[in-house]
Amino acid sequence: MSTPTQPNPTHVGDFSAFPDALTGDHWIEKLRDGTTVLIRPLREEDREREIAFVSRLSHQARRLRFLGDFRQLSAAQVQQLMDIDYDKRMAFVALVHDQGELREIGVSRYGATTDERTCECAVTVADDWQNRGLGVLLMRHLIDFARRNGFKRMISIDAASNEGMRDLASYLGFHREMDLADSSQVIHTLAL
Repeated sequence: MSTPTQPNPTHVGDFSAFPDALTGDHWIEKLRDGTTVLIRPLREEDREREIAFVSRLSHQARRLRFLGDFRQLSAAQVQQLMDIDYDKRMAFVALVHDQGELREIGVSRYGATTDERTCECAVTVADDWQNRGLGVLLMRHLIDFARRNGFKRMISIDAASNEGMRDLASYLGFHREMDLADSSQVIHTLAL
């Protein structure tokens, strides 16, 4: 399903700054409908793409992803989304060519919790790219990377009404339970 490829600086940038722990600098993946996408770690040069990606999400998608809605990301939110260290905080983006530009169409990410063996994850797919298998691909890369970094458990806190995440989590083997602190939320848990 996944084909690791070697860096191609003329196409997607210089990968020399990536840690050796990455098994591939980027992956060319085919979605269920045959569309090809590029998946790679989030980089600083993606800052404007990340802002544009979140701003293009529908109100419903933003509410489900961030458990709230807003008009635009604050500087602090952008910094938090871009803050990855390839260990305790990681993110993978899915990109396609759109009228000569790379456009972000999905992202998966994790961050270590206070229990250093557990990470909290999130995945977001652009409204017009949903139901093609992109969320599964993004999460598989994230899960594999979390395992290699020594995490033993991955969790996701989601709105109980988020049917897409419920289906994705179930497909990937996550266990679902109600959040005892907030009945409008559920916690999905995956043993790594």
